[in-house]
This record gives sequence, C-alpha cells and structure tokens, in this order.
Amino acid sequence: MAAGGMIGKMKALLEEIIGDPAFPEGEAWRRHRLQPNQVIVREGEPGRSLFLVEAGELRVTGRVRLERARHVQPGICDLRAGDVFGELSLFDSGPRTATVTAIGEARVVELDGARLNRFLDEHPDLGYRLLRSLYETLAARLRRTDRQLEGLIAWGLRAHGIEEHL
Repeated sequence: MAAGGMIGKMKALLEEIIGDPAFPEGEAWRRHRLQPNQVIVREGEPGRSLFLVEAGELRVTGRVRLERARHVQPGICDLRAGDVFGELSLFDSGPRTATVTAIGEARVVELDGARLNRFLDEHPDLGYRLLRSLYETLAARLRRTDRQLEGLIAWGLRAHGIEEHL
C-alpha cells in the first residue's frame, strides 16, 4: 500500500477514536501546540503515548555514539500531518527510541497508551483495524530502515576498500 494510503487510514482511525465519547479529551487524549525546536519526545525517556501529527513538521533524531565521549544526532526522518509516532509504547514499556522535535510550529494529538489499549479491548473491531494499520506502518518503516542500513554497509565497505576483496 502507498504511504499516503496508510497515513490516511491511520489518521481516520485515530480521529474516529478521539471523536468517541468513551475516549474523552483531557483524560484519554490531548492536543499540543508546538513551537519551533520544541522537543515533544526525548530518546531514553519512558514512553506511554501514541502521537498523531495534525499540522506542521517534526524531525525524528537518534543519538549515535562515535567514541567514548563523542556523539552525533543524525536525522532519521521527518514527520508531517497524518503521520504517527510513539506507537512502540503501545506494545512494550521500554524507553523512547528517538527524539522528536518540531521543525516549525506544529500541532500533535497525544493519546494515552494505557487508555487507548483499554478502549481498543472494549472495541475489538476498531482495535483490529488500528493494529493492522500500525503493522502496515511499522512494516513500511522497517523496509525503509533496511534500505538505509544496506546503503550504510555498502558505503562502509567502499570507504575501507573492503568491497574489492569480496
């Protein structure tokens, strides 16, 4: 499925959930207005929410250790209206795997993970559709990551002249 189709389906499902009276604003979800360079999620911190980008652009970055005291923070991807992030917190209680920062003014919806999981248990048809959409999103991200990793490995082999010996 094209990325645009996945984004549209996910956005529609999340809008259906936040529009349901059984998932009240202020308790189960809330809207955030972000200023440029404002961090909404920080790598390593506990993750308990799923986010939907309503407007603006956000940058996902990860911290890479080069040496003992040297780190870089490369951009992983940019998020736009309709994109989701933080979805791993629905499945495990591990720390956030990346930092997400507003590039300019932006607006996101934050859905409390525990409340969302309870809601989806009570609405299994909607839960199935959302989880299927999340799996499609995660599969697309994994494929993109695989291509990026292959490119980095090829670059490293060329940079060190190793490809000549393979």
